[in-house]
Amino acid sequence: MRLLITSLVAFALSYLLSGIAIDSFWTAIVLAVVLAVLNAVVRPLLVLLTLPVTFLTLGLFLLVINALMILLADKLIDGFEVSNFWWALLFSLLLSGISSLLYKRKNTRR
Repeated sequence: MRLLITSLVAFALSYLLSGIAIDSFWTAIVLAVVLAVLNAVVRPLLVLLTLPVTFLTLGLFLLVINALMILLADKLIDGFEVSNFWWALLFSLLLSGISSLLYKRKNTRR
């Protein structure tokens, strides 16, 4: 269910943000899967390697790591394009924020 929600949010954001392009809903599903794998495998390594910088910036560097995950997904997926780092940062913030709200709403309905 989380992959479907993430796919829907990502696809909707591609229509709202001019710096993000997703060709089809199928590409959005692939994006959700790739982001899940990157966040499970690559992100912990980056967090560990950048721990001093993250500590010095009081955790704000984690936003940069999230944007880097989006840019890495851009390189791995045909049909998903991000114009630059700032669009990736905005997309990651909105994707995580909206998805979290929808997960929370789904879980409170039970």
